[in-house]
Amino acid sequence: MSDITLSRCGPDPDGGLNDAVATRFGEVRELAEMIHERLGDELWRMGFAEHEVTLMPPSAASYRLEKDSFTGAHALVGRWQDEQGRSRGSLVFHADGSFFVEQDIVKPHPRKKAWFVEALTAWGREATIQVEPKLLPMPE
Repeated sequence: MSDITLSRCGPDPDGGLNDAVATRFGEVRELAEMIHERLGDELWRMGFAEHEVTLMPPSAASYRLEKDSFTGAHALVGRWQDEQGRSRGSLVFHADGSFFVEQDIVKPHPRKKAWFVEALTAWGREATIQVEPKLLPMPE
């Protein structure tokens, strides 16, 4: 994202999202929830039991707006963090309707013992959602 310049529209002094971020999140909330559901479907398809992996919901991310220096349009960028502040994934919703979401899984594949599931990714445009696991060979 080297052509993106950061334009913070983060928390207001009371700790809430500022109006621009809250408005943009409201515009993509339904899509974000559909993506979350598709990520869960992919976990089930791979063979994970419901209790083995907890996906973080879109509402649990911290959001800001980032301005594309070429187009001038703002993307809504979210980051998930765990209790220790470590990154757990990200969400990017572009002004043109495209998106990219990645959430860490960091677990052995339940059916393919030679593989490790690093993360799940989702991308697409509007309601067209593609989901794919990021697999790594298991260390020996």
